[in-house]
Amino acid sequence: MTTANPSEIENEPVVSYESADGVATVTMNRPRYHNAQNSKMTYALDAAFRCAVDDDEVKVIVLAGAGKNFSAGHDIGTPGRDVNESFARAHLWYDHVGKPGGEFQYVREQEVYLGMCRRWREIPKPTIAQVQGACIAGGLMLAWVCDLIVASDDAHFRDPVLQMGIPGVEYFAHAFELHPRIAKEFLFLGEKMSAERAYQMGMVNRVTTREALAGEVRAIAAKLATQPRMGLALAKQAINHVEDLRGKRTAMDAAFGWHHFAHAHNSLLTGNNLGGLDAKAIAASNRDDKA
Repeated sequence: MTTANPSEIENEPVVSYESADGVATVTMNRPRYHNAQNSKMTYALDAAFRCAVDDDEVKVIVLAGAGKNFSAGHDIGTPGRDVNESFARAHLWYDHVGKPGGEFQYVREQEVYLGMCRRWREIPKPTIAQVQGACIAGGLMLAWVCDLIVASDDAHFRDPVLQMGIPGVEYFAHAFELHPRIAKEFLFLGEKMSAERAYQMGMVNRVTTREALAGEVRAIAAKLATQPRMGLALAKQAINHVEDLRGKRTAMDAAFGWHHFAHAHNSLLTGNNLGGLDAKAIAASNRDDKA
């Protein structure tokens, strides 16, 4: 068994990595902030996934979140928010820091949100999202890039960013994860979708209790680890290709543009690209909505 800490913040690793019996487990580790994703976490996730891809002993990758919730989404208000920091970039986009106007946000999100998620979707090894509690906005992106999603029965899914005048998160897979009419309901109302309904809609593969969640994921991963590596990689490529033939990539490119028009529009109207809303406002609406 090996362990690694690809990055650290707040005196503890923001992402932990361990590998045993052919399964790498990548765990978001900001439970105090419900695993809200700052850039340090995003780059640490990328480094951890790279470790798993490069390790021939790893056959399957599990993505988990420490603590009560899988992920509360993008970090829009914790002390560790780091939007103005530069990082060693994974793509060929230039650094966003110091760029004027909408260029700052557009370039940053090409890298840390849309670009990273597309990289992770293309990982040639099977990936499983282990989801408990809240999976909100940017948390959806992390679950959606995985091949399988296994959720606890107390999990819920939500994209409330329409409240900010934004049409959905940057990795816009809504109408591929859900029937278009359900996707509209999901976005228009911004309400919680229970794990059971997500299962009924085909977004979640299996639902179990929180106590049994890790064991259920481990059992699936163990079975996948016995399958031929190349066969899994090719099957994954084939299904991803079908999604792209149905327009997933081009639809996402268009939605990303509309997303950034919304940021610019908000800035002109309110002086804030999130329409004046903050993490507390979103959290309050999350508590008020029905499960």
